[in-house]
Amino acid sequence: MSKLDSKIPAGPLKDKWKNHKDHMNLVAPNNRDKIDIIVVGTGLAGGSAAATLAEQGYNVKAFCYQDSPRRAHSIAAQGGINAAKNYQGDGDSTYRLFYDTIKGGDYRAREANVYRLAEVSANIIDQCVAQGVPFGREYGGQLDNRSFGGVQVKRTFYAKGQTGQQLLLGAYSAMSRQIGKGRIKMYNRHEMMDLVIVDGKARGIIARNLVTGEVERHSAHAVVIASGGYGNVYFLSTNAMGSNVSAAWKIHKKGAYFANPCYVQIHPTCIPVHGTQQSKLTLMSESLRNSGRIWVPKKIEDSVAIREGKLRPENIKEEDRDYYLERRYPAFGNLVPRDVASRAGKERCDAGFGIENNDTKEGVYLDFSTEIIKKGKEAAIEKHIHNPTDQQIYDLGKAWIEEKYGNLFVMYEKITADDPYKTPMKIYPAVHYTMGGVWVDYNLQSTIPGCFVIGEANFSDHGANRLGASALMQGLADGYFVLPYTIADYLSADIRTGTIPTTSGEFDQAEKEIKDKINFFLNNKGTHSVDHFHKKLGHIMWNKVGMGRTPEGLKEAIAEIAQVKKEFWSDVKVPGDADGMNTELEKAFRVADFIELGQLMAIDALHRNESCGGHFREDHATPEGEAERDDVNFKYVGAWEYQTDDITTEVLHKEDLIYENIEVKARSYK
Repeated sequence: MSKLDSKIPAGPLKDKWKNHKDHMNLVAPNNRDKIDIIVVGTGLAGGSAAATLAEQGYNVKAFCYQDSPRRAHSIAAQGGINAAKNYQGDGDSTYRLFYDTIKGGDYRAREANVYRLAEVSANIIDQCVAQGVPFGREYGGQLDNRSFGGVQVKRTFYAKGQTGQQLLLGAYSAMSRQIGKGRIKMYNRHEMMDLVIVDGKARGIIARNLVTGEVERHSAHAVVIASGGYGNVYFLSTNAMGSNVSAAWKIHKKGAYFANPCYVQIHPTCIPVHGTQQSKLTLMSESLRNSGRIWVPKKIEDSVAIREGKLRPENIKEEDRDYYLERRYPAFGNLVPRDVASRAGKERCDAGFGIENNDTKEGVYLDFSTEIIKKGKEAAIEKHIHNPTDQQIYDLGKAWIEEKYGNLFVMYEKITADDPYKTPMKIYPAVHYTMGGVWVDYNLQSTIPGCFVIGEANFSDHGANRLGASALMQGLADGYFVLPYTIADYLSADIRTGTIPTTSGEFDQAEKEIKDKINFFLNNKGTHSVDHFHKKLGHIMWNKVGMGRTPEGLKEAIAEIAQVKKEFWSDVKVPGDADGMNTELEKAFRVADFIELGQLMAIDALHRNESCGGHFREDHATPEGEAERDDVNFKYVGAWEYQTDDITTEVLHKEDLIYENIEVKARSYK
């Protein structure tokens, strides 16, 4: 019998969440100030959770390693947030959002969690509008919607190309109000170093003040991990350079199972890598696929000429362009899901049609010329301009594009020095989001009692591939509308517990282990920097645990990462000291965790003998090159239990995925 109890409520799917809430234990308002809650991470998930729990009356301690919660990586989300409002009247519904999410995740997500997400999505928009989030609006004042990949309705609410930033400011304003009231104690520039478990329950954390270097003890009745995803295991990704897996990995090593680590999303619209010394990749929003068409030259000699600088893309005739997504997937075209678009782009570049003059010749075009002309003609009709000139059409169309996406175009031009209004954007797939994460039950609780995990740090809602604009939706759903109910059910037994002391042996031991590791790093007489090992790991991960995976490559990756780990612990050099700011010391702890996680990702990818979503095994593909699932043998969540520092000894537990409300079938976007 599996050790995993998902605690999914009984009853019809559409009634599960309502009935579950109706029968939960509660903490009365007059008892909530007797309860302490630690929230690690203050992005959209953690920020919304901290604000909501504090407003309800709990004592909240919030931790972020940035200098302000406003710096969380959630700020980088550009394109929008999904919700089943059906403002466009094009057939959307809670069920449609639920179905699209399950299908988009290649039938590897938990049905009950996904339906709940779709159910509460509409409330998120109302909440954020009340906070003053400046969503885009139609001429008449109604909130506007965009299309996003993997769906055939418009359900994505947006604030130009800075939706994440505006939503984060909404959550931050709610947090700030509670900080002002003293209900949230904000610990900026603090990093969680370990979880402390007392009598089998999560009862606090060890944190390091990143400015002074002081190692601190903090206790609570429950700990919430909202620390984001682990895409930076690849070194180059669209994540902020500080984004890491350490909080999630620390609780994994204390008993929280880690689920589906091999599910990594490769985003199709990233600015291509330009050189070997690059340390960060930049994402261009998926919203641009609403208006841009993706293509490569039909003739390989044209691709070669472009790479050599002998031919400009604007000069390639329409009939000589291969709009390969429109050709392969006519029903969805440029708005196929991210995993499908990414693999199709890789296939064209592998065949020699890439257009970027980088080390690997990888890049395709995202072209807005068709949309500029189309919108220019529409605007001319609106303005009663008869027989408009080509220049008038271009100017009007450019103005429409600029209103929708202007800040994204400015960002692209600053990075590449190309004007995307005239020259198509260069894009290529890159690591973006991680669907795997800490295993949680329906209540968002890990296998450690009292340790809850929300947002991208958990595995629960996206299956093997996340649909665009669903990350912000899950983060805010968990923080505003799910966790405040489920954590109360757990905390109802703690109103007589009293303050958790930090003087126990468990806190002593946890603090000692952290200080010992700090001393090790600072006194190790190595010869290579932390980044040296991180880059070596990233190279292995991208080439062998990246977009295309083979059994041979994965076995090599497992062995090679083991060697990187051995070299890291014997030869890493960390300069500076412990009593103050030391960014190299911070990175050393994080990269140590990335190395172990990377090995588990390869192990998970090797055991899953199928292709699904972001996990593409080249030995499990259809003749057309599409992902080939094995629903008979692999329709489950793979949750790994930590055993020892030898990651190859981890034990796999399976949570079977049962679909009672949808038909599981081959995913098609043709």
